[in-house]
Amino acid sequence: MLMRMLLRSVIRGRGRTLSALLAIVVASAAATAMLNLFVDVQAKLHSEFRNYGANVIIVAKGGQSLPTNALSTVESILAGRGMAVPFAYVVARTASGKAVVVAGTDFSAVQKLDHWWSVTAWPSEQKQALLGTRAAQSLNVSRQPFSLSFQGKSIQLAPAGTLQTGASEDSRVYISLADFEKWTGVGTSTIEVAISGSPAEINAAMQKLAMMIPFADVTPIRQIMAGEANVLGKTRSTMLYSAILIIATAALCLLATLIGWVYDRRRDFAIMKALGASSAVMNGFFAGEATLLGIIGAVIGFALGVGAAIWIGHASFHTAVVPRFGVFPIVLLGSVLVALASALLPILLLQQVQPANILRGE
Repeated sequence: MLMRMLLRSVIRGRGRTLSALLAIVVASAAATAMLNLFVDVQAKLHSEFRNYGANVIIVAKGGQSLPTNALSTVESILAGRGMAVPFAYVVARTASGKAVVVAGTDFSAVQKLDHWWSVTAWPSEQKQALLGTRAAQSLNVSRQPFSLSFQGKSIQLAPAGTLQTGASEDSRVYISLADFEKWTGVGTSTIEVAISGSPAEINAAMQKLAMMIPFADVTPIRQIMAGEANVLGKTRSTMLYSAILIIATAALCLLATLIGWVYDRRRDFAIMKALGASSAVMNGFFAGEATLLGIIGAVIGFALGVGAAIWIGHASFHTAVVPRFGVFPIVLLGSVLVALASALLPILLLQQVQPANILRGE
């Protein structure tokens, strides 16, 4: 009987029912979209920041080389949550006696780590070099092979392409790490590391790296770390404040609708009281109506919110946002609580209904 009364009440007051339902749907959709995006946006932003290169650098102390197992140690600590690229450096001489910095590295790893490097062509064979734009101008080479010497040992290199970053890389000559070590006998001295995760996770990984590699300095690249933390923090705050504002606005609309609902039906409530309905029954009946609206609004709002999250993911990140159905219980509970909170004032108004006065038309 209670369910029949609730449904009949909802159907008879279609206008105000739809208004109240719309407010709950908007609040539920906003909460669903924000909760679905919250995790995915962070993951996608972490991925976007990794395109800017390393956020941690490991440098051997005292200008020495790192042990041969340093790279494998770093990779084991990362455990798939990042990547590491080795670098080795010497100052070599050209045939005319000019000094130039030569770096040995793993080109395949660098291509994955440093997406922001502007490279015309990557070396694909042995003894090919990638020339920084300033280094190419200083060496005055175009497509012709050139030689470099270090501690009496020479190597003949063929230019493969040029590199431009606007930073110190433009003044270097890059060759494969295998060619570099065979020519100079100098091992890896620097490892650039890109660690994925939150600032707390990155700091924890850095502490573990410093503990496992005591013969090296482990330092963050402050611009990347600070920029990532700042953007992630502002993104989370913006999403949170937006959701709170939308839900608060929807709750106010729902409150106004429910107050009008009580006013329009005050005669019905007066008759129920005159027939013996207690205040508890009246309050329970009205709370039941609000709960029913909260449940229906949560279901509709969840579906719309998932669609909105998917659209935002495609529009902003060009990738799909995976619907998180574990969010639904939270949205359902929140919608019911918002509906009941909005019903508190109307319930207080119900308690002031005087059947005799209402039925006399006063």
